[in-house]
Amino acid sequence: MTPKQVVEVWVERFNAGDALELAELYHNDAINHQVTQEPVKGRDAVQAMFEREFAKANMECIIEAIHEAGDVAALEWRDPLGLRGCGFFTVRDGRISLQRGYWDKLSFLKMHGLPLE
Repeated sequence: MTPKQVVEVWVERFNAGDALELAELYHNDAINHQVTQEPVKGRDAVQAMFEREFAKANMECIIEAIHEAGDVAALEWRDPLGLRGCGFFTVRDGRISLQRGYWDKLSFLKMHGLPLE
């Protein structure tokens, strides 16, 4: 799969709330760094992170655009509550090796009625 195709599948699995299937898109030694948090290292840790996050809030990613350049895909997204962000996915051999996400955590917590961390 191309990086863009991987991200399209990532969005489908994210929206399904399926942490196990989502984690399958990552290399064993992948890093997921949502810049509002510490980096998560390794597929199992990425899966555990998504399990925790899906248990906290009902999230949906609506694609605004996906741009591809070489082994990187950039995802511009929004959610139904109006939050916007972007993610950068480095893809090697059809799997995500590095993901960085940029979004406003304070707005996310407020929108979902979650406690400030």
